[in-house]
Amino acid sequence: MGFLDKLFGIQEKESLDEGLQKTKEGFFASLTKAIAGKSTVDEKVLDDLEEALVGADVGMETTVAIINRIEERVKRDKYVGTSELNKLLQEEIESILVDAAEASYKDFSLPEGKKPYVILVVGVNGVGKTTTIGKLAYNYKKAGNQVILGAADTFRAAAVDQLTIWSERVGVPIVKQAMGSDPSAVAYDTVSSAVAKHADIVIIDTAGRLHNKAHLMEELGKIKRAVQKVIPDAPHEVMLVLDGSTGQNAVEQARQFIATTDVSAISITKLDGTAKGGVVLAVASQFRIPVKYIGVGEKISDLIIFDKHEFVDSLFSLKKN
Repeated sequence: MGFLDKLFGIQEKESLDEGLQKTKEGFFASLTKAIAGKSTVDEKVLDDLEEALVGADVGMETTVAIINRIEERVKRDKYVGTSELNKLLQEEIESILVDAAEASYKDFSLPEGKKPYVILVVGVNGVGKTTTIGKLAYNYKKAGNQVILGAADTFRAAAVDQLTIWSERVGVPIVKQAMGSDPSAVAYDTVSSAVAKHADIVIIDTAGRLHNKAHLMEELGKIKRAVQKVIPDAPHEVMLVLDGSTGQNAVEQARQFIATTDVSAISITKLDGTAKGGVVLAVASQFRIPVKYIGVGEKISDLIIFDKHEFVDSLFSLKKN
C-alpha cells in the first residue's frame, strides 16, 4: 500500500471509483473514439479530446486550458503517441488543479487554537446541503470531535426537520427555533451553546436562496456578526455546497455565491448519479477555492475528502464489468 493509499483509505478509493463510474464510462467512450486508429497526437485528436472533456462537463474554460497545456507538451516533446495520451492527460489535469487546491485536507481533524471551529454552510435549495451537513457531522464525530448543529434556515420547516433527523441519526445536538425566527439569533444561540459545552465544531445551515443577492448578503452578514459576538474570528469557514449532477449550472451557482459571499471551501454532491463529474475539475480550476469534499453516494460515509491525485487517478481507471 502506497503513502497516498494510507492517507486516502481503501474504502474511500472504492467509493470514489464507484461514484465516478457514469462519468468515466462517457468520458472513456469519447476518449477511445478520439484516439482510435491514430499513431500520434494531431489536431484531430486534440479536437476530439476537447469534445470529450466538454462532454464530461469540464467546461470550456478549463478544457481550453488543458488542451493548451497538451499542445505545449506535444510541441516540446516533438513526438507523443496516442499510447501516451492517457498519462499526459492525467498529468496535465492534475497540474491544473495544483494551484486551485493548495490546502491539503487528509482527515477530519481540526486546526489548533480554533475551538469551537465554526462552519457556515451555504447553497441553493435542493443541492444536498442538509445531507452534506449530516454527513460532515458524522465524519467529524467519528474523528473524535464533539459536534453541534445550528438550524439557521428558518424559512423552510422542511430544512429544520431534515437537519433534526440528521442530528438524531448521527447522535449530535442541534440548536433550533420556530419557523420564521431570526436566523442570526439561531446562529448566536448555537455558537453560545457550543462554547458553554466546550464543543469542538459548529456547523450552521443557512437559507438556500440566490434570487436576491443583496438580501442574501445582508442575511449572511447578520449571521456572521451574531457569531462574532461570541467568537470574534468566526466563522472559520464558509462552505458552498453544489450539486454536481447539474453540470455547468453548478459552475454558475459557484460564480454567483463567490461574488456575494466569502466562500472559503466547496463541497460537490451527487456525483454518483451523473456523467457530469468533470464539473469538479471546472470548479476547482476556475475559482481557486479548494474543493474540500465530494459526495459519491447515499450512504452516510459517502462524503469523502477531495484528493486531486486520487480523483484524476480514478477518472482514468475504468471498471470492467
